[in-house]
Amino acid sequence: MSEKMLRLHSYESFGAVDGPGIRLVVFLQGCPLRCIFCHNPDTWDPQGGVSVTKEEIVKRARRMRPYLGAEGGVTFSGGEPLLQAAALIPVIHALHDEGFHVAIDTSGAIDTPEARQVLDLADLILLDVKSPFPDRFKEITGLDFIATKQIFDYLKEIRKPVWIRQVVAHGLNHTDAEKDATKSLIHGLNVQRIDRLPYHELGLHKYESLGIPYRGSMLSVPTQEELSL
Repeated sequence: MSEKMLRLHSYESFGAVDGPGIRLVVFLQGCPLRCIFCHNPDTWDPQGGVSVTKEEIVKRARRMRPYLGAEGGVTFSGGEPLLQAAALIPVIHALHDEGFHVAIDTSGAIDTPEARQVLDLADLILLDVKSPFPDRFKEITGLDFIATKQIFDYLKEIRKPVWIRQVVAHGLNHTDAEKDATKSLIHGLNVQRIDRLPYHELGLHKYESLGIPYRGSMLSVPTQEELSL
């Protein structure tokens, strides 16, 4: 049986914030979340982008090897890469066979056997925290919190190295109550780093070009105090 192809949105050849060292960042197409602050609505459609084979990704990583160095590697982002978990599994195996460090940038909103296998295989998880409160999580993303909570618990169980990422906005998650609940949510994870990222509106033009209403107009950039955890 032939392997499934991945749906690719784009590449970033010299990613410096998506894992350790310099990274080849592979942005996969498709995302079930509709986050009110999302700056990549062009990645939502799972049928968008282009098809790409395992061999194409590995070949690109090989060409990048001199620039990645000992600390770098390949990061799969999106969209939501766990949406394509079944097709991603053989790609991770192939990259590991070539000696590449592999990171997965995920919200944890998909809990399937294939998604858990991807988490098992990856060397590092960049874990996006949307909100620690179930009602607020659904308001922000449009999804129930159940799968995300289960994935967080699974990552605690397997002790996978994790970098926490959280977009912070005034009017979204800047309060002390939200900070305390976030600390409780990530407690027990094998956290190597925490990045609280200030909200921005750099993707607004994409909503305009796609004809999609932007739901984050009430948000604003947080203060330094609000950004701290």
